[in-house]
Amino acid sequence: MKREILPSILLTLVCILFFAGFYPMAVWLVAQAAPNKGKGFIIAANDKTYYQNIGQKFTQDQYFCSRPSAVAYNAAASGGSNKGPSNPDYLHTVQTRIDSFLAHNPGVKKEEIPSDLVTASGSGLDPDISIAAALVQVPRIARIRGIREDSLRELITKSGQKSWSNILGPDKINVLQLNLALDRIASGK
Repeated sequence: MKREILPSILLTLVCILFFAGFYPMAVWLVAQAAPNKGKGFIIAANDKTYYQNIGQKFTQDQYFCSRPSAVAYNAAASGGSNKGPSNPDYLHTVQTRIDSFLAHNPGVKKEEIPSDLVTASGSGLDPDISIAAALVQVPRIARIRGIREDSLRELITKSGQKSWSNILGPDKINVLQLNLALDRIASGK
């Protein structure tokens, strides 16, 4: 019995030291080397502060829609819905999002809606959408804001972030930065 208990106690102590001491310290040290010391990227605009790397909710038709969130854009509750693609509740949620998008974007066909506009990311806080998701919204925003569609497409092209050979996902764009750019255009700044 001694032969099993002593190694178990020793392994427990080593794991406690590693996972409660060394590992958190290592993560903290890496964060100190990151930009803004691991506190995220903060943007100040319109007398408010926003975290650039956390999804924001945009529901007004004059703005580009964000990726849906399974946690209501609450950074303290980051996580996905954990419902599979055959779950009836999940399918109903996605269909509701599709119907809502089509109602706000007349002229767009269901097949043209990129999946990231109707499905939440794993964290529920993804701040980016694909370039295709931004482009499909251009007619609505151009009509509401009175901006030429070509100008909006150019803004999307300039603001987009290219992925590395599509290995790390599709080209994407930060919705917050894109919508703040729209507000700057509208205010003439």
